[in-house]
Amino acid sequence: MEVILQPWPWYVSGPLIALVMALLVFFGKTFGMSSNLRTLCSIGGAGKYADFFKFDWKAQKWNLTVVLGAMIGGFIAVQFLSDGSAIDLNPDTISDLKTLGFENAGATLLPAEIYDWDTILTLKGFSILVIAGFLVGFGTRYAGGCTSGHAITGLSNLQLPSLIAVIGFFIGGLLMTHFILPLIF
Repeated sequence: MEVILQPWPWYVSGPLIALVMALLVFFGKTFGMSSNLRTLCSIGGAGKYADFFKFDWKAQKWNLTVVLGAMIGGFIAVQFLSDGSAIDLNPDTISDLKTLGFENAGATLLPAEIYDWDTILTLKGFSILVIAGFLVGFGTRYAGGCTSGHAITGLSNLQLPSLIAVIGFFIGGLLMTHFILPLIF
């Protein structure tokens, strides 16, 4: 008998996220991936070069379990809970991506047109990754957190700045998708 694997339905995954958020609130912790990068940089000695990284990172090391859990969970999902099928993208999305030069949209999680080593080692590919990385890092710092921190923790705590940030993320994503991405590709 063949087992067909499906994503967890919202009524399972949603309450699990709510449970995790309730536990974090109960223990006085917040969730966000960008704070882990700051912690890792501080562990690596970045505090010698920038005051932003001078903080008690040992008080935040619990949050590094989020990174470890994401890596282990991703591995388990791909190796044991995935049937290896292509990502189920809307045919219109596949068509739109094809016009931009993405030949196998949905076949893999990371498109070769951006993340393949042959692409990364070109001036254009390297520039895209460096500029995108800078903008994500700057935006995360400027917004006081990343998408996961604002959209999950901030909105769960009914924080107005997080609502504004999430609206900004969506507007930025729409602008990128409809105006900037067609210029790049």
